[in-house]
Amino acid sequence: MRHNNKNNHLGRKSAHRKAMLSNMAGSLILHKRITTTVAKAKALRMFVEPIITKSKVDSTASRREAFSHLKDKFVVSELFREVAVKVGDRPGGYTRILKTGNRLGDNADMCIIELVDFNEAMLAAKETKTATKKRSRRGGKKAVQEVVEDLATEDTKEN
Repeated sequence: MRHNNKNNHLGRKSAHRKAMLSNMAGSLILHKRITTTVAKAKALRMFVEPIITKSKVDSTASRREAFSHLKDKFVVSELFREVAVKVGDRPGGYTRILKTGNRLGDNADMCIIELVDFNEAMLAAKETKTATKKRSRRGGKKAVQEVVEDLATEDTKEN
């Protein structure tokens, strides 16, 4: 029974699983977006989000903590230089999982996991979405007022 066990073992021994998640977290931090299976992405989200939260405070202790999980000094420097600066005001939820369908060979559920603040296309789409005007079939109050004013000017011309 697996009562109160959160983590997905992913069919691997613990050393293999920790090494895989460390490598995937490093790739995610360096490239800002990776393609993987949904199960691995959910496990990776639970692995990488606490590390990103700790990177908001740039101290020696938090750098050592991040290095103990990531095992790569270039990834740790990228995490503290770029990622922590961009997510500094975000209270959590640093990653987004976008499902892409099934893999051709074994029909596994595939997805893209990405860092939320680094997707410029989605950020630009959000800005244009808020800029659109609301349209309706009815004229609204303004159009009715213009028609009334036009009728009033025509009446004054006739008199």
